[in-house]
Amino acid sequence: MLVAVSARSLAQVEDRLTLTQFRALVVLSGGAGRTNLNGLADQLAVTPSTALRTVDRLVAGGLATRRENADNRREVLLGLTDEGERTVREVTGVRRQEISSILDRMPVRSRSALVAAFRAFATAAGEPDAEPHPVTW
Repeated sequence: MLVAVSARSLAQVEDRLTLTQFRALVVLSGGAGRTNLNGLADQLAVTPSTALRTVDRLVAGGLATRRENADNRREVLLGLTDEGERTVREVTGVRRQEISSILDRMPVRSRSALVAAFRAFATAAGEPDAEPHPVTW
């Protein structure tokens, strides 16, 4: 079910982004412009060369940025453009809306337990949560 929700939320950008590219955008959105290539590769569980190709495509598509680290000129820091941030917000919003709709159809007791489990799961996985949403169910 979660894979289906994820796939449907990406449908609006599938002509522009692969799943890996979107995942890179999500990682960069939580990095406040301080993520380097090796850090991105680690978080995506890919090689630095694969992460570099992904970043190259995102930069070419106007979704990501590269800039020299003022503290270490050998390091390049990665971030998102306004369009990249908007893309992450839109896809994540669609995903949260669909999950919320599913949760609304569940009994309250089950809903609260599932939300707590999802949060614990996301925390354990190290997921960035740039926009925490309080549970209102």
